[in-house]
Amino acid sequence: MPIDPVALTADLVRCNSITPAEGGALVLLEKLLTDGGFDCTRVDRGGICNLYARWGRKGANRTFGFNGHTDVVPLGDPDAWTVDPFGAEIKDGYLYGRGATDMKSGVAAFAAAAIDFVADTPPDGAVVLAITGDEEDVAEHGTVALLDWMDAQNEAMSVCLVGEPTCPDAIGDAMKIGRRGSMTVWFTVTGVQGHAAYPHRAKNPVHAMARLMDVLASHELDQGTEHFDASSLQVVSIDTGNGTTNVIPGQCTATVNIRFNDTHTGAGLTAWIQAEADKVAAAFDLNIDMKIKISGESFITPPGPLSDLVGAAVKAEIGRDPELSTSGGTSDARFVKSHCPVVEFGLAGKTMHQVDERVMVEEVIKLKAIYGRILKDYFA
Repeated sequence: MPIDPVALTADLVRCNSITPAEGGALVLLEKLLTDGGFDCTRVDRGGICNLYARWGRKGANRTFGFNGHTDVVPLGDPDAWTVDPFGAEIKDGYLYGRGATDMKSGVAAFAAAAIDFVADTPPDGAVVLAITGDEEDVAEHGTVALLDWMDAQNEAMSVCLVGEPTCPDAIGDAMKIGRRGSMTVWFTVTGVQGHAAYPHRAKNPVHAMARLMDVLASHELDQGTEHFDASSLQVVSIDTGNGTTNVIPGQCTATVNIRFNDTHTGAGLTAWIQAEADKVAAAFDLNIDMKIKISGESFITPPGPLSDLVGAAVKAEIGRDPELSTSGGTSDARFVKSHCPVVEFGLAGKTMHQVDERVMVEEVIKLKAIYGRILKDYFA
């Protein structure tokens, strides 16, 4: 019997897999895929659970891969939910629960499509599912661990589709052919604490921080490129921990987040920020320390065979031409892009990470059909 992607989504939602807990989701998928003829291997690392499943011969000339995650973000305020967050309740055409949109429905749809496809029309090639339990957290031992293991075992995907929710409003609106880079910078300016009435006896770190934040936030990074919007630098916090009005604080901290396009690299932005911080430090005769984390570099899979394949399948199944997009945050595609060409296509993400997260039942069924069409056309 065909695999019901809605029932499978519900089963996965019932698994309490708040990152980094596995919650039974990968155990469930491993059994289902094994029963469907896939060779399954657990690739656990650093306390994180991951699953690699392959149907067909290792080293096949054509291997289509799917990538996704079963971990979910925390609930927020449990009392704000109108349903059991792990109950997978269906009402008014929606399936509710944490992870319903991001992205247990996507995993269910591509697992169901893959199992049915290899059973009905065994391809001349291989189908791979690389599923992680560590995408919503630090993502150090999830898809990265799977790719490291694949490299060591001479396993490979020719192309990959990440099933993240990619559409702004409805299924078929958009696919992601790239993502902006992301980096966070934490600043600490150390001055000399003193009385606000005697500023000559102190060194105010807030003034230096305000100058630096203004310099950074006022700078135009770029005006966008062919496939990317303009890069964005946002000051997300400035703090002294000072609750009084008559004390010049001894220290001030701030945090900046940058989402950058293919005009930049993390290293290039780091050098620019360091130079600006050095100028302000010299001007105020204060020390400015920085800590930087680059979560991912900007990347793009140029429009071509893979995006054409996905776009044609969407058009054939639901009559829409998806926009080629690079918007949004980061995803595990930033790791896969070094392994093989990758695009992302999934459901609408309007309720992901929200209270009462939900997905349209009808669209889960459509997504399975699109994924099945992609496999059929790829191996035709």
